[in-house]
Amino acid sequence: MTSRIYVAIDTPDMARAKAIATRCKHHVGGLKLGLEFFVAHGQPGVREMAELGLPIFLDLKLHDIPNTVAKAVQALSALDPTILTVHASGGRAMMEDAKAAAPTHTKVVAVTMLTSLDADDLTATGVGGSAHDQVVRLAALAEAAGLDGIVCSGAEVAAAKAAWPKGFFVVPGVRPANAKAGDQKRVVTPREAVDAGASILVIGRPITQAEDPDSAARAIGATI
Repeated sequence: MTSRIYVAIDTPDMARAKAIATRCKHHVGGLKLGLEFFVAHGQPGVREMAELGLPIFLDLKLHDIPNTVAKAVQALSALDPTILTVHASGGRAMMEDAKAAAPTHTKVVAVTMLTSLDADDLTATGVGGSAHDQVVRLAALAEAAGLDGIVCSGAEVAAAKAAWPKGFFVVPGVRPANAKAGDQKRVVTPREAVDAGASILVIGRPITQAEDPDSAARAIGATI
């Protein structure tokens, strides 16, 4: 069975990115390349990482007017990512256009609420209700827009899956039971996330900052 773990390669250092990916490639299911990596290395960098033979999750969280996002997705299509993110708060039309512009087998998933945010942060930005309410609202909007799934914390994935049984659920902010939360506010363990309905887990520092990334990935995989 392919691992549900996508390791987050969030570094502008290409040598380090390739070293981490190479060391843990046999115990993860794919590589998540985020904004920090993409700004440093662009499309050539993504292609170089793809040569390692793992699926690429391009986590750029696109958010702009519909036409601009659609054109951006078209420009990224040559990279053939397995997963691509947009922000659900960009609205239904933006999400529809992003999905229409993506390669047919690329899963386009919508970021609902960053795991670095909590209810107080929502209130500060003028959004009413709980984090749970916001995620469920945006998940319904993403489903209506024809997207493949959403990104949400493990705290909300069970409710999202109950409302959207065929959705694809990406859960970041995952930490093993003995790991530090870092800048994440809504965290769960890998086992809790999978039991709640996660399709894949995005795990960064517990693997990338480990003395032995391969052993860390293997140990986390063993818990799920």
